[in-house]
Amino acid sequence: MERLTLEPVGIIRSEHRDHAQTPIQPVCAEGSPGRVEVFPQFAEALDDVEGFSHLHLIYWLHRAGEVVSSVAGPSPLKVIPYLDDVPRGVFATRTPVRPNPIGLSLVRLVERRGNVLVVEDLDVLDGTPLLDIKPYVEKFDLREGTRGGWTDRVSDATFRQRGERREDAK
Repeated sequence: MERLTLEPVGIIRSEHRDHAQTPIQPVCAEGSPGRVEVFPQFAEALDDVEGFSHLHLIYWLHRAGEVVSSVAGPSPLKVIPYLDDVPRGVFATRTPVRPNPIGLSLVRLVERRGNVLVVEDLDVLDGTPLLDIKPYVEKFDLREGTRGGWTDRVSDATFRQRGERREDAK
């Protein structure tokens, strides 16, 4: 198979500087502000984005190599996820330690300022390269009656503590 080449379309700016202190999902980063700075040559691609309340950000986890503690044993295909203490297949988790460190976050769009999107509920490290933006469309994206696999067994309290990366979660 041929090698893939990706070109960042922008950069994500946030208050998160340390991966160990960054919420693990947007729902755990409620109200956390940030900016999505789209490079000028891609600014026209933002036309009409203001009509959406939420956006999917697709990005490169450029600091995933710093997160080595989650690898479970000799195989990088098994990890211990943030919400559990049991090794799981990497594709059954959202760990940044992956064969291709691609991240996905659903954020709330506050406003557009030219080529900059002001967002909230941002769980992304500052300086993360942005690969793409897709609008959240309830008619397309909402699914009822879904299953959450092993995450269904994680209590709400554990989810909040570990997900928000609070010190008392240990």
